[in-house]
Amino acid sequence: MSYPHPELAPPPPLPDEGLRVVALGGLGEIGRNMTVFEYGGRLLVVDCGVLFPESDQPGIDLILPDFRYLEGRLDNVEALVLTHAHEDHIGAVPYLLRERAGIPLVGSKLTLAMMRSKLAEHRITPEVVEVKEGTTGTFGPFECEFFAVNHSIPDALAVAIKTRAGVVLHTGDFKMDQLPLDGRLTDLAGFARLGAEGVDLLLSDSTNAEVPGIVRSERDIAPVLGDVFAQADQRIIVACFASHVHRVQQVLDTAVRHRRKVAFVGRSMVRNMGVARDLGYLHVPGGLLIDLREAEEMPPGDVVLISTGSQGEPMSALSRMAGRDHPIRIAAGDTVILASSLIPGNETAVYRVINGLTRLGARVVHKESSLVHVSGHAPAGELLYLLNLVRPRNFMPVHGEWRHLRAHARLASLTGVPDERIVIAEDGVVVDLVGGKAAIAGAVECGYVYVDGLTVGEVTESSLKDRRILGEEGFVSVIMVVDTSSGKVVGGPEIHARGSGIGEMAFEEVLPKVEDALARATADGISDAHALRQLARRVIGKWVSDTYRRRPMIIPVVVEV
Repeated sequence: MSYPHPELAPPPPLPDEGLRVVALGGLGEIGRNMTVFEYGGRLLVVDCGVLFPESDQPGIDLILPDFRYLEGRLDNVEALVLTHAHEDHIGAVPYLLRERAGIPLVGSKLTLAMMRSKLAEHRITPEVVEVKEGTTGTFGPFECEFFAVNHSIPDALAVAIKTRAGVVLHTGDFKMDQLPLDGRLTDLAGFARLGAEGVDLLLSDSTNAEVPGIVRSERDIAPVLGDVFAQADQRIIVACFASHVHRVQQVLDTAVRHRRKVAFVGRSMVRNMGVARDLGYLHVPGGLLIDLREAEEMPPGDVVLISTGSQGEPMSALSRMAGRDHPIRIAAGDTVILASSLIPGNETAVYRVINGLTRLGARVVHKESSLVHVSGHAPAGELLYLLNLVRPRNFMPVHGEWRHLRAHARLASLTGVPDERIVIAEDGVVVDLVGGKAAIAGAVECGYVYVDGLTVGEVTESSLKDRRILGEEGFVSVIMVVDTSSGKVVGGPEIHARGSGIGEMAFEEVLPKVEDALARATADGISDAHALRQLARRVIGKWVSDTYRRRPMIIPVVVEV
């Protein structure tokens, strides 16, 4: 947990007819998207996602938004609006519903179906409100209007939130593919109409704000996939996000044309594609799908595997294949297609997987070598188009790292939004919309909440630091036996090391120094176990630092007899 804005005081009470906006995640990072809107003492939440850990967060499975802002106020939450079914927008919902199970989940048909499937694994049955583009819904004082947006998953929505304080448009994740596979276009006419009526605050996706131009169409990938399939004689493995229904559809269509059978690999891939198929979002010709066991027994040239693991996740199917820890054994002549983007921070893990696969003889095709991926986020040209269409009175960039937020703010300034009405915030910063003007009003405590196995929030920054030290420097333990009646050291000290790169024989040099320091301490009447531990830690730590320029964790143990 952290309090990242000591320069900002806690916010004052929200003025009457004011709307408060508090991001609990998603600002200054890619992931963990969650925004709370407050009006008249009631709350509306948009999205509740997770962030995946980086290499300097060892042992962490997921990172959640910080729900402390909602403590004691969960009964005031009218609804949780889900813009789409990506993990960075829905992954933390099970953890929020543990706090209050009855929060209504509002979303599109596919989003809610994938959400229900995920919640079933947590044994949670949610209360849901299904909506679709072109409709409105009222949740307490919040009137919500929903708009179709094009993204890398079907059924994504933007939401306009209307209160007496004004109109806020939250785009969710979006792009403007003019030829989407499902024919469902981003509702530019709806945005234009809303802009003409007046938008007081625009919150817009900033992920690709640094990328010029407009997005390539998803359809452009099909001929590239066809060429790769035509050149492949052995097995083909396609790795993509487990929610990218349109990408999977194109792989299925290409497999049919090249007379190959298809197997899904990875639990989330099997689950999500099953949901999409049942609801009619994924069209699978009869006889095309086989299970993994059948795929293992078929000639490699007759098989396509669609797998998770495009981000190099350590336990994903593709990473395990690269490490030869999976039933599917990569062989020379196999073709692996990484049909996804690189989420910032995952580059090292992804290239490690690419190198592992290449070492085993596979040909790896990725977006830097072929057009096997197009982004699901609007680049600068489309963001400018939206800003000019909506003409917001105030603007707040969301969903991006600092560089993305700054770039998006510059675009807003270029379109004529006054600089004093462009608000760049971080997680925990409170933005109030009062009298038609948005401004920072303070900050609330908002940090990282770590999920480690079955524990939530028990891992702290301090314990993560300890893990990093153990992983990078190892540890040295020193064991002493102290007579409680005399206060003298009657056994040891014994010194042992693991992972420090220091042989145990080397510690014979420092043992006399430790014994001498302990003897002087006991002669001075110091017999407290804590003081003796600290003394041993200082002596050994200084010797290791001076001799080896290393800083392992020193763990002194005092046994009292």
